[in-house]
Amino acid sequence: MSSELVAIGETQYITTPARRQGTGPAGNVQESFGGGAARNSKDLTRVYRSRPGDPISQRGGNREQAFLLGRRELMFIKARLYFFLFISISYAATASAQEAAPAAAVPPGTIDLDVVVTPKSGPPVSGLKQQDFTILDNKVPQTITSFRAVRAREAPVEVIIVIDDVNTGIEHIAYERSEIGKFLKMDGGQLAYPVALAFLTDDGIKLQGDFSNDGNALSAALDKYGLGLHSIRRSGGIYSAAERFELSMKSLFELATSAAGQPGRKFILWVSPGWPLLSSPGIDQQMSTKQQQQIFDNVVRISTLLRQGRITLYSIDPLGSADFAGRAFRWEAFVKGISKVNQAEWGNLALQVIATQSGGLAVTSSNDITGSAKESVDDALAYYEISFSPPLDQKRDEYHHLEVRVSDRKLTARTRQGYYAQPSVH
Repeated sequence: MSSELVAIGETQYITTPARRQGTGPAGNVQESFGGGAARNSKDLTRVYRSRPGDPISQRGGNREQAFLLGRRELMFIKARLYFFLFISISYAATASAQEAAPAAAVPPGTIDLDVVVTPKSGPPVSGLKQQDFTILDNKVPQTITSFRAVRAREAPVEVIIVIDDVNTGIEHIAYERSEIGKFLKMDGGQLAYPVALAFLTDDGIKLQGDFSNDGNALSAALDKYGLGLHSIRRSGGIYSAAERFELSMKSLFELATSAAGQPGRKFILWVSPGWPLLSSPGIDQQMSTKQQQQIFDNVVRISTLLRQGRITLYSIDPLGSADFAGRAFRWEAFVKGISKVNQAEWGNLALQVIATQSGGLAVTSSNDITGSAKESVDDALAYYEISFSPPLDQKRDEYHHLEVRVSDRKLTARTRQGYYAQPSVH
């Protein structure tokens, strides 16, 4: 096996010819984990990053040692993510136990949806009636058991804005804070719904203070907290990717668990380009059936937690069009809900994927954070609470695709894209 030492930017790589599928180490790790564009060449079929101080980064370093480094990094990722799977499942189980009972009694197994109807452009549409809606569960029309049209402030809504320092990077945090400050000060700082700020740093997720309708006070608190945001201590590469993924998902479970216990609807606006997808042919091919089962379990649990807790997640990319050359659209390949364990990949747990599936938005084409935040919160101006009883012949953890249609085809209904029947604990 011949190898070649390649320098891309300030980082050096060791390349080896590709082996047969399933027998070789990971595929293009640099491409999968971000941090710069890997070369597109037939000769660079296997790429491994070396960390500062490793033999590969020294002149005349041992190539066999560098090759082993690639395998060692993959083992590190698998170990880190196996630990993450165990931790996140624990948080999900706790979330299920802590979920508050709905305000109104509903039959067991009832699926409750918050549906937003919008034209091609403009605010949500109000004034629709029950007969204007059709609910399809796995393409089969369902009988609506309850219906309520909600106008602004007629029902409790809380908003949590997450400032993600772990995945955004310190070079964009100042702009992100400024944009969020503008949103908080809109309409003279009189917020339509109670808002709380949460900060994701290397130390985890922290909710700063209580919910408040005073946007000016929240903006002042945001300014004071600014100095504590620059706490990223990770070096980069796949080590950083695995750690950031683990910390981000753990924090999402924590925040959603806390929010699920509160009455009414909850909006989580996560301002971030998203955590690493951690998906590549090499890593996916080396996943065991047990690991895929655990990924699937986490997909089921986060989906169920958000649905039962009436939480809608919104992903707002502060990089906007600047992220086009990176990961801005790679998450779209994972948006379709998975129904089988052998379909499970790390990309199914991407921030944008979870947001879209929850009925929220994944805003990736604009860095107008202020406008995107307003657009997200405007979903509460007019929406529809619709319930139906799912089919009785369900299997545990069975995925059901949901579709809501309105009689006026010029309008689009947006809600959760699916649910898992009778979610179990493995």
